Formats: sequence, structure tokens, C-alpha cells
Amino acid sequence: MFIQTEATPNPATLKFLPGKEVLTQGTADFRDAETAVQASPLAGRLFDIPGVTGVFFGYDFITVSKDGPDWQHLKPAILGAIMEHFMSGAPVMAAGGHSATQHDESGEFYAEEDTEIVATIKELLDTRVRPAVAQDGGDITFRGYENGTVFLHMKGACSGCPSSTATLKHGIQNLLRHFVPEVEHVEQIA
Repeated sequence: MFIQTEATPNPATLKFLPGKEVLTQGTADFRDAETAVQASPLAGRLFDIPGVTGVFFGYDFITVSKDGPDWQHLKPAILGAIMEHFMSGAPVMAAGGHSATQHDESGEFYAEEDTEIVATIKELLDTRVRPAVAQDGGDITFRGYENGTVFLHMKGACSGCPSSTATLKHGIQNLLRHFVPEVEHVEQIA
């Protein structure tokens, strides 16, 4: 098994491409070992590596965030853990065990009269923004719309990325303003 790696705009996050499907639907974002161990054998295994602070699963990639050691020390251990997991045939997610980290529409907020605007915003995010962000090892999901402000949640490599503010303000905000004149601002929320 050959696993490729790619740098992301976030220097604390590296993207791993196992050459296999990781998640068939949605994404999963783990920010602590306790949640990871309960929901995913693979994420739990990755959190066992000292220095790993976050794990994110996309359709065909895994991003791992770190604190502390250089990638040259962590990367071999991460590659080994991913390879061992896939070679074992174990599932990526525990049976029935998935937390609220998967992309879903719960917790969204917007006024009923804004339904058409929100539908357009979601379509733009799904067709133009999310594929580009996935290339960098992350994901962005819609959380709400209120008084001209779009609220988005950033996950994976995007979470904590130094360039995420520029992505939000210059990239996404400009795109949404262009296609949806009602949009005035874009804000990140947890």
C-alpha cells in the first residue's frame, strides 16, 4: 500500500491520501482522543501517536494536525498507523458510532423568509467552495444566515489555519457577495 502525502496551507496539518475511500458520506472531524476512540478505530489509533492533536476524514483523504514535533518525526508513525489500519480490514468508523462531527444540517439557523437565499448559498458552497477546500485537506459547512451575515464552520486543515481568515474574507465572502447580493459578511463559528 502506497500512501501519498500533501502539504496544506496550515503548517500544523498534513494531508494523507491512502489511495482508498476513507468515508463514503460526509466528513468526520476529531479534536480529542476520547471522542476519536469511541467513534473511529483509525482516529483512535492516530491519536495514540504523541503530538497528534486533530484528525479529519474526507472522502478519500485523512488530515492530521499536530503540535510539537516536526513532521519528519511524526510522519513515519502516522503513515504506519494508517497502513496498519487499512491492511487489517477494520472499519474506519465504529459500527453505529458516529458523533456530531459528521456533516449534517442540525444546528443551522436562518429565518424562514431567507430559505431561498440560504439554498443559493449552500449550492455555491457545495459546488464551488467545498471541492476547493477539500483539495487543501479541509471542509467548510454552512451553519447559519442572519442580517446579511453567513456563518460557516471550518474543519480539518482549515480549522486553525493561518490563511483561513483570508480564505473567508477574500475568497468566500467575495464569491457569495457576487452571486447573492444580500450577503454582506462571512464569519467563522465553532
